[in-house]
Amino acid sequence: MRHPLVYVKDSMIHGKGLFARKSIKAGAVIGEIEGIPASIDGPYVLWLDDDKHGIEVQNLFKYINHNARPNACYYDDLTVVALRDIEKGEEITHHYGECWNE
Repeated sequence: MRHPLVYVKDSMIHGKGLFARKSIKAGAVIGEIEGIPASIDGPYVLWLDDDKHGIEVQNLFKYINHNARPNACYYDDLTVVALRDIEKGEEITHHYGECWNE
């Protein structure tokens, strides 16, 4: 199914990335993470806390790459929200955390 706000293509950051299909305003909900519970690390595991509670992302939001200056964030309810205005064609990024190696 085609998502109205984002699409996946090759990324200059890493592998595949998630990109804005059209301009997205700051504060807009871009979409929602969908997946299954995870307790071990993997390529698409999003850690929800320090107690090894995670979710293996199984929708196109698994392609959000890391950036120390992100334009989106994940909320506790697993929605992805724009931190600032995002231009059409711009890659959607998230800060993975202080322990992430860039």
